Amino acid sequence: MTVLNLVRDTLHKRAAYAKTKHELEMMPLETAQDLGLFREDAAKNATKAIYG
Repeated sequence: MTVLNLVRDTLHKRAAYAKTKHELEMMPLETAQDLGLFREDAAKNATKAIYG
């Protein structure tokens, strides 16, 4: 993997993380409760979803 590919992949993952985190934070409370999620854990859940 070249350095440019590594940078590109890192930026794509960071963008996906930011989008996922934002969507989890903005999720209606009722939806979050139905899914068993806490909006306060958005960063943790986004990290797990994107980075494994």
